[in-house]
Amino acid sequence: MTYDLSRLGISDLNAMQQDALRTVRKGTSVVLLSPTGSGKTLAYLLPLLQKLDAKNDELQALVIVPSRELATQTADVARRICSELRVAACYGGRPAMEEHQQMRGLRPHLVAATPGRLLDHLQKGNLVPDNVQTLVIDEFDKSLELGFREQMQGIISLLPFLNQRILLSATDSEEIPAFVGSKDFVRLNFLDEESDDRISLRLVKSPEKDKLETLYRLLCTLGSQKSLVFVGYRESVERVGNYLEKQKIQADIFHGGMEQRDRERALYRFMNSSANVLISTDLASRGLDITDVDNIIHYHLPSSQEACTHRNGRTARWDMKGSAYFILGPEESLPEYLTEEVEDFALPTKVPAPAKPLWVTLYIGKGKKDKISRGDVVGFLTKQGGLESSQVGRIDVLPHWSYVAVERAASRQLLERIKGLKIKGQKTIYALAGH
Repeated sequence: MTYDLSRLGISDLNAMQQDALRTVRKGTSVVLLSPTGSGKTLAYLLPLLQKLDAKNDELQALVIVPSRELATQTADVARRICSELRVAACYGGRPAMEEHQQMRGLRPHLVAATPGRLLDHLQKGNLVPDNVQTLVIDEFDKSLELGFREQMQGIISLLPFLNQRILLSATDSEEIPAFVGSKDFVRLNFLDEESDDRISLRLVKSPEKDKLETLYRLLCTLGSQKSLVFVGYRESVERVGNYLEKQKIQADIFHGGMEQRDRERALYRFMNSSANVLISTDLASRGLDITDVDNIIHYHLPSSQEACTHRNGRTARWDMKGSAYFILGPEESLPEYLTEEVEDFALPTKVPAPAKPLWVTLYIGKGKKDKISRGDVVGFLTKQGGLESSQVGRIDVLPHWSYVAVERAASRQLLERIKGLKIKGQKTIYALAGH
């Protein structure tokens, strides 16, 4: 099975990925420990996809993940690497029958799924596991922490011919759960090879206990850089988001209490750079593959060293650099576990006006169910919308609709040009999402 790394903008694999590639290819069970952002998804997907047989219509491998976002991102990466294979993502928050119908038509070779939904499909016979030989549990420590032990045990009990298990984590753990069913794991530990030099730690002091104005001034100072703001509670996410919106900051919010569609829209706007800021609980500290986050901002301090590691791991991914800012109120101090040097960052007396993103997100009311592809979207926007290819950014085609990043300066004229036009012979709605 061939694959194309150029579709992901990658030319070479790092040492961890090369080692994992060699080990997984042998068919042995593996525990891969590597820092957040080091490319673990690619490390197991490349050898796994090479093993799958595109001519065999049966399900051949499963990937268990702790969140719907990681399920969709894993499936998307697999599709982009190898277009010959059929891949599906399954997760809660949408009708199981809809997924069943999708899989019956698709007949996937690989499924990435959350534990509860995957177990449900297996128990109902919606997925036939007789040809599944490889099981991946991504972020297995997080899955255990979230209470998915029973579901994962139930899944494994329904896989009669499983012969390879691949467990992945960004934190060290001596425990390999007994229900996984194999004692012959090869352990690949790259955690000690993480370089702290890639992340600059900075302290921002707030003169007031309420740190909203300090956060606003920091974001204005950072300009158009992409910043992920972590807060401790869902209510705080809403409060911070409402405040920044009133201050004309292009920010979106992200937490577990939101509707799935709203979470997806917020995530896509941040990923395609049409929102400079994403405010989130620790839900965004794991499982989101956003490669170009410039800054992590700890509005509320992390609850533990592990939480801090996962938050900061959202920046400086692969070989990039990033910064982590800790905003402290008058009665707060830095956590004792921060042994690295944290430099003071003084905000200027006069901060610039909020920066507007260079991109906006275009919503198109048609998606995969309507036989729309990325190529269809590019062709429509360039030929009928009059855009240059350089004015079209990231494209995400979902089952029922699509999100496209387009250059802000050209967006209004684009809407006027395409109003009432059909895409691939279908009439639909076009709108700017969240603007």
